[in-house]
Amino acid sequence: MKCIVGLGNPGAQYEHTRHNIGFEVVNLLAERLQAPFKQSKFKGLCAETTVNSGKVLLLKPMTYMNLSGESVKAVMDYYRLGTGDLLVVYDDLDLPPGKIRLRQKGSAGGHNGIKSIIHHLGTQEFNRIRIGIGRPDRDAYMPDYVLGRFSKEDREKMQLAVEKGADACEAWLEKPFPVVMNLYN
Repeated sequence: MKCIVGLGNPGAQYEHTRHNIGFEVVNLLAERLQAPFKQSKFKGLCAETTVNSGKVLLLKPMTYMNLSGESVKAVMDYYRLGTGDLLVVYDDLDLPPGKIRLRQKGSAGGHNGIKSIIHHLGTQEFNRIRIGIGRPDRDAYMPDYVLGRFSKEDREKMQLAVEKGADACEAWLEKPFPVVMNLYN
């Protein structure tokens, strides 16, 4: 089984915000795989399906971003998954809007959702798709920025990034992650 996690915050007030880009990618992936989010377990919303390579679980933690690791750890323990079976999709301030970057390991880079996952899993070694949201002006208050909505210009870039992120997730269901990294980085 493979598990793809999109990070975000629950609730209508956070829909289409910068911090919820991970949710947008897994929502598109669920639509493509015809696997609706209908189960509430593991402190998150789950969608399950089967593709040629086996079972796939899509997860949107409902713990709020800073506690995402609780939900991810619950899934990993229940299904006895290794970190190689995990792919996490999330927003990244250090990449320009619309740019995606795939990695197999690394620090949290200041991202509280990733910090929580690293803390709960006890490792930095898990597959990731980082989707750039850009940095705000120096005077901007960071929480307001990440919880804010994209400009019209950036929204168009982000829609392409969401599609590319979902493409990379689908590729991972059939190919080893290093191969997918070479295709999408």
